[in-house]
Amino acid sequence: MTDDPGSDRRACCDGCGTPYDPADPSAALAWARQCDTDGTVTRLCPMCVRAHARDIEARLPAQWWTP
Repeated sequence: MTDDPGSDRRACCDGCGTPYDPADPSAALAWARQCDTDGTVTRLCPMCVRAHARDIEARLPAQWWTP
């Protein structure tokens, strides 16, 4: 996956393969994007974000949940 506009490959959801369209800013807001420490970028479409919300929240450190 790449965000390079000159590349042949388009970014897509790493969960289901739905294409990501950065030209539509309102739709892009619903996507989740994660950058790992090794530089790997992972994207999830809105449907996959909803399906995996609990998994995503479980990665947050405990202090994030403390008031």
